[in-house]
Amino acid sequence: MSQSALQATPAKTAGVADRSRPTLRQRTAEAAEKSWRPLVLLLVCFGAWWLIAATEMVEAYLVPSPGATLDVILDKPDYLWQHTWVTTYETLLGFLIAVGVGILSAVVMVYSTTVEKTLYPILLFAQVVPKIAIAPLFVVWLGFGIAPKILIAVLIAFFPVVISMVTGLKAVDPEMLQLSATMGARPWQTFLKIRFPASLPHLFSGLKVAVTLAVTGAVVGEFVGANEGLGYVILQANGNLDTPMLFAGLLVMSLIGVVLFVLVEIAEKLLLPWHASRRDVAATTSY
Repeated sequence: MSQSALQATPAKTAGVADRSRPTLRQRTAEAAEKSWRPLVLLLVCFGAWWLIAATEMVEAYLVPSPGATLDVILDKPDYLWQHTWVTTYETLLGFLIAVGVGILSAVVMVYSTTVEKTLYPILLFAQVVPKIAIAPLFVVWLGFGIAPKILIAVLIAFFPVVISMVTGLKAVDPEMLQLSATMGARPWQTFLKIRFPASLPHLFSGLKVAVTLAVTGAVVGEFVGANEGLGYVILQANGNLDTPMLFAGLLVMSLIGVVLFVLVEIAEKLLLPWHASRRDVAATTSY
């Protein structure tokens, strides 16, 4: 073989598998492989729901049929959309505040042992206190507006964010930190170049938990005192024994949580392609 041919041939390292960028067909097949099992389970659940309603195993005023629930959603789309937007807004605002405060608190705790020993027990105590028990206090203090709902969403979503961020910041290889110090990197440079990027996989794990909990926090706040939102819709439907509307509110609330979870997962894959590819690909080396 000529020297030019050798130069044109890409070098391959022994023991390392070739991992080219997957094609659209491969990505579609991979997505279908991951999705068909939960879709089948979801269809089975809806089939069981329909069977229970069709055979009247349970009274219709207790468990409405899927058709009756769908009719309510189609008959009152504006009503449900109005309250869905309120709950979504409360959830997103509470989640974003929890992310900002949680990351800042985690950074301070990691870089200050005194702050960590002082703040961590308080965070743990605040987490174990049932939010539904203290929600009426927030309504008394802040009124029936949007503030109590956002505050409860922040309190519920805050703990997973700060714990995952602290874990990620502490999981950095000590040798990397020693190397950066040896090379004369300043603390803020070490944080931006090493600590923070290394903590992102842990952070996104906490964010996926926190965003679903934020939905619960917003609805809990609406249960206590509100005149709008999906929590208000569910309470009104429960008081009027309107189970189709109640089930419709529950379905929409669940859909909000699923959509937000998927959005965070998409953001993770876009911001951390190296992490997502390492997790998805079974092996990149051979022995």
